[in-house]
Amino acid sequence: MKLIRFGPRGSEKAGIVDAKGIWRDVSSAVVDWTGETVNEVHFEKVKMRPPDQYPIVPQETRLGAPIGNVPKIIGCALTYGKHAQEAGLDTPTEPMIMLTARTAINGPFDDVIMPRGCTELDWEAELVVVLGKGGSYISVEDAMDHVAGYAVGNDVSERQFQLARSTQWTKGKSADTLKPIGPWLVTKDEIPDPNDLDISITVNGETRQSSNTGDMVFSVAQLVSQISNFLTWEAGDVMFTGTPPGVGYGMDPQTYLNPGDVMAPTIAGLGAQRSVVRKIYD
Repeated sequence: MKLIRFGPRGSEKAGIVDAKGIWRDVSSAVVDWTGETVNEVHFEKVKMRPPDQYPIVPQETRLGAPIGNVPKIIGCALTYGKHAQEAGLDTPTEPMIMLTARTAINGPFDDVIMPRGCTELDWEAELVVVLGKGGSYISVEDAMDHVAGYAVGNDVSERQFQLARSTQWTKGKSADTLKPIGPWLVTKDEIPDPNDLDISITVNGETRQSSNTGDMVFSVAQLVSQISNFLTWEAGDVMFTGTPPGVGYGMDPQTYLNPGDVMAPTIAGLGAQRSVVRKIYD
């Protein structure tokens, strides 16, 4: 299934996208898609009725991130070898991770607001993994049992905050609106191999990143497993799996986002986003 959350920010309801691409309101069966509901029990509850028996959600309705009440966001760094090279860093031999504030989560078509003092805002198209079951010390063989599904993500980063101000990566990635997710969460049964998906992003219509998740040095299963050795996954957790080469920081000269720029990341089978960069702080 393709899961959506629709409605005003903070009041989103659960929906699905049917086989014809029509958005359906399933909140009569499942109120919201959260860590408590992104599992087979609730998927089957929705499937008890044919999709056309659920009300249509008008296409002009706002979509929120497709997972709500997220316990935590874990970001993975330098998982694409060529991205590490453009950053002038070694490819890690085990996952490099960071915590990101869940308050940064944004809808897939919401504006991205430049944080106060922002000078070096950058794009990062990423595969997002949503956990449907928690756990720690998870084996690679069992790791995919803990995955609910996948979504398009944009790990928007303020490089000055991240690199120049005490090299605090969390600091550069946690401002409000910097984590657009969606448009929908595609359940794992629809994606045979998450490490074989074309991934790209355009900025103002120009392709900046174009790769395949097969270029990741760790598989999704390896990331879920290895990270579980250092923290406990919870149902509803979000994992940003890292970005391919082509970010603004790696360009010569370095190129960053300006107000009015339009970012549009796409992942095959998972859909596409569109975010406009806005400046509201002096």
